[in-house]
Amino acid sequence: MKPQRSRALIVGAGIAGMATAIRLRQIGWDPVIVERSPERRTGGYFIGLYPEGREAAQRLGVYDDLHTRTPQRMRTWEIDSEGNRSRGFGLLERPGEPDAVLRGDIEQALWDHLGDIPIRFGTVPTAVDEGPESVAVALRDDAAGTERIEHFDLLVGADGMRSTVRGLVFGPHERFMKPLSRMICAFQLREQVPYVPPHDGLVLAETGRSLWVFPLEDRAPTALFTYQAKDIDAQFTRPAKEVLRGVYGDIRHSEAVAHVLRELDDADELLFDSVNLVEMPAWHTGRTVLVGDAAWCLTLYSGMGASAGLCGGLALGDAIERQPGNLPAALAVWEEGMRPLVRKNQFAVKFKRHIFAPGNDLIAHLRRRLMHHGGRQASRQQTR
Repeated sequence: MKPQRSRALIVGAGIAGMATAIRLRQIGWDPVIVERSPERRTGGYFIGLYPEGREAAQRLGVYDDLHTRTPQRMRTWEIDSEGNRSRGFGLLERPGEPDAVLRGDIEQALWDHLGDIPIRFGTVPTAVDEGPESVAVALRDDAAGTERIEHFDLLVGADGMRSTVRGLVFGPHERFMKPLSRMICAFQLREQVPYVPPHDGLVLAETGRSLWVFPLEDRAPTALFTYQAKDIDAQFTRPAKEVLRGVYGDIRHSEAVAHVLRELDDADELLFDSVNLVEMPAWHTGRTVLVGDAAWCLTLYSGMGASAGLCGGLALGDAIERQPGNLPAALAVWEEGMRPLVRKNQFAVKFKRHIFAPGNDLIAHLRRRLMHHGGRQASRQQTR
């Protein structure tokens, strides 16, 4: 008689969730994914895949099928509200030479490697009861209107910044979500900004607000609006497009801002949200573990969210494989191994928020000097 295989319930069908499922299947587990959305989400916005993420994708076996979109010999331009431009320093010019991808590109590559791993859409956990031998999870099927309790050896919360699993097991969001007093809106443009080469990016950054345009090799860029907001709740009282026009509508001499605001009117899909770190004293308890944004949410400012999600799922499977039959030890080893990467990037985000949306005039001035210096360095490297 064959020994019974261990079962894991993974809540969330994003990057961290699918990476975890693939790695657990590789080590002989039977993962099941549940996802709140009624169907798989596609598309998404520009992200950078850094060396840590590339290595994780390679070990998961998905990198060769990952569609990368890194422009060749791209340049980033800093512009002001009058349209004046100078050479700047973009995310793709950072150390590590990240790959330019859309979030959906990574999710598609992972999806194509799920194989026969079952995934249930429109399904959410409503209660969790951890025991010494298993964790009982009440799962509600929204489409069928039914709910049942199932038992698993491990529960993985990979369900994003406002994680349902975290709320059920660890406590309310307010305990762990640390607001950075910033808002973001990211969406895909249909056309590049006028008078900007197709493979170039640009940044307009003023005190408290900025516009970023991230180039891609084979399609129009991603636009990112990000701004400082004292009252975060007030940003959600009106439609996002109306809020953004109120924040940026007075910039009348920038063709870039005018173009992106026009494109915003016709955007079918956009990410509009507050910027928060998730800081927790522990990411696991008993037979439950959090991975990705549910555990640490490095934010879009870090550039490392997708890479950390891939690394977290891969490392979790590695730790369980190395500690067979000892799940508490495996989870402790996994968390100890992931903490340095997360700690470093969370610390950096508290400074990077001022790169994206400078908090005052002095910071805006220092930011301009830093970006111009980085732009000169990047220009010299390209001419070698």
